[in-house]
Formats: sequence, structure tokens, C-alpha cells
Amino acid sequence: MTEVSPVPFQPYGTPQAPRVAVCGEARLEVDPEIARITVQVRARGVDRRGALDDLTRRNQAALDLLRSYGEAVEKLETGMLSITPELSRRGRGEEIRTYHGVVHINAEVADFTVLGELTGRLGDLELTAVSGLWWDLRPDSPARGAARRQAVLEAVKRAREYAEALGARPVALVELADDGVAPVHPYEASIASAGRSGGAGYALAEAAPELDLEPRRQTVHAQVNARFVITPPAL
Repeated sequence: MTEVSPVPFQPYGTPQAPRVAVCGEARLEVDPEIARITVQVRARGVDRRGALDDLTRRNQAALDLLRSYGEAVEKLETGMLSITPELSRRGRGEEIRTYHGVVHINAEVADFTVLGELTGRLGDLELTAVSGLWWDLRPDSPARGAARRQAVLEAVKRAREYAEALGARPVALVELADDGVAPVHPYEASIASAGRSGGAGYALAEAAPELDLEPRRQTVHAQVNARFVITPPAL
């Protein structure tokens, strides 16, 4: 049986099979698909148990409000949680003056029609603050694939233009490298609504004013590097 020798790898073109290397880019302006907000719930008490009880109650009120919007809120996650003692400034002993409690709730909202109402009601809860907004696309957004396809088409177009300038034409693709795709300049705007220091909480929060929020369009960028074999140029 006759063995076939492997074709040696050639990193560069030859006079008979020259290569052209190009970069294809695409930038698309699309509407955001999700909005992220962070809800910060606080509590303060002269004893640890009292502060923890208040924090638990206020955290539950915020979670209940978020969950009441059903599928409009796609994701809920509890972030940082802390109960911290504050020492008294007087005296030499380690006397605890008060306890501070804080918990962060991260939420992803897909229905922007309820976003203004939701943030307003959250900001009206007892000792609750809202920060954001972070507009974004989903990881599997069709816009990302569209940007990648457009970047490849741009690379092919450039290769043809360079080859035609030499009286040649592309005949084969040698390499296609993806430099990644991601939103450019993600928008972050603080809406930091400090909650009321007192009151009945959830029931009274229903009368909170609705914020007028305008989603910011996202720029999706994709880039590919490509190498093509072209016919011998007519020099």
C-alpha cells in the first residue's frame, strides 16, 4: 500500500497561490432586550435580632413586589448580605451602639412597559434604594448572530475588492478567526431612589409615581480576520 505524504503547511502564499488577509467588521444599532436593576434593602436596630427581623421583613416586601410582576421580571438573585455592628465612639470598651443590615437584590426585567412603575414602587418601600439601569442584550440574542454574519460578508467583500484591484479573484478561504462580539458602550444610568424612612411598606407603595424611562439602543460589534487564496494577479 502506497503511503500519501501529508501536504506541508504553508503559512504564507506563493506566487502561484498568493493570499490576501482582510478584517471584516460590523456594527448594528438594536433595541435592548433586558434591563438590570439592583435593589438595596437596609435595616438598623439597637440589637442584632431587631435589625435582622426588620431586614427580613423589608427584603421579603421587595421580593414580593418583584415577583408580583410575573414573567416581566425574568431573573431574581440575592447578592451581598451583611449584618454589621457599629461600635460606640465613647468609652474604652467594645460597646456596640447599633446594628446595620443590608441585602442586595439583582433583577432582570424583560417587559419595559412595567419598568417605570416597578422602579417607582420599589423606591417607595421602607429603607429601600434602587440603582441602575443597565440596558443589555441576552447572550443568545439574534442581533449578535446578525452582526457576526455581516462581519463575514464584509470580509468577503473586502477580499474581492483587493483581488480585483490586482486583476485576480478569491478562490479559497484559508482562515477565519473570530475576535468576539459584544455590546459597545453599555448604558448605565443611576436611578437611585432612596426609600421612605417609615410607613407601612408594601401597601402604601402602590401609590408611588411612575418613572418615565427611555431604553437606550445598543451597539453590537463583531469583527473577524480572514485569509483568502486568490488567483495569480495580472501585474
